[in-house]
Amino acid sequence: MKIIAHIRSDFSTKFGIPRQSGLIDELEASIVFEPEYRVPEALRELDGYSHIWLIWQFSECADKEWSPTVRPPRLGGNRRVGVFASRSPFRPNPIGLSCVKLTAVEETENFGHILKVSGADLLDGTPIYDIKPYLPYVDSHPEATGGFALQQKEGTLNVEVCDELLEKVCEEKRKALIAVLSQDPRPQYQNDENRIYGMDFAGYNIKFKVKNDLLTVTEIS
Repeated sequence: MKIIAHIRSDFSTKFGIPRQSGLIDELEASIVFEPEYRVPEALRELDGYSHIWLIWQFSECADKEWSPTVRPPRLGGNRRVGVFASRSPFRPNPIGLSCVKLTAVEETENFGHILKVSGADLLDGTPIYDIKPYLPYVDSHPEATGGFALQQKEGTLNVEVCDELLEKVCEEKRKALIAVLSQDPRPQYQNDENRIYGMDFAGYNIKFKVKNDLLTVTEIS
């Protein structure tokens, strides 16, 4: 398996990354190819697709042992399911799969052609093994069942952040930040309304607390 590219995203740590791809359209990222694969012909007609599949490496877990059963956060972290019934990173092969929106194929001076995408759920610097076009007529199955992943539906939080704090964040990142926070970055089994959580996003450290369905930002640095 050869690494063909790396993603450049706003997440320097795992905390806060959306639980699935496609949840937050406001999240923008770039796919930068390795020098060997900066070949314009390899991208010919890719811009005709609205979405692409990314096959990538769970690089933070690449040297970890796999487990036949895991505790999905969606189930509160206290119920085990088979690893192949989950999207846990602790797999025999640490491979991830994400569907993202392709917003542009862009030529740059230093990195050749790069891909601009939205809705990615990848840590900054994640290695990418392959890119494939998303085909709606075979890749979309509206009648599909979702197993335990649909047993506990997730809602979004209301986000409260004062103007003074929000102005510390560059304008083009504000909508994405609020969208990320609204998805509730906390582990699903944590619900301490007095706890202050911290999250790194786009070079900023965001501190917040949650009570009921309201997330309040307390500090941005």
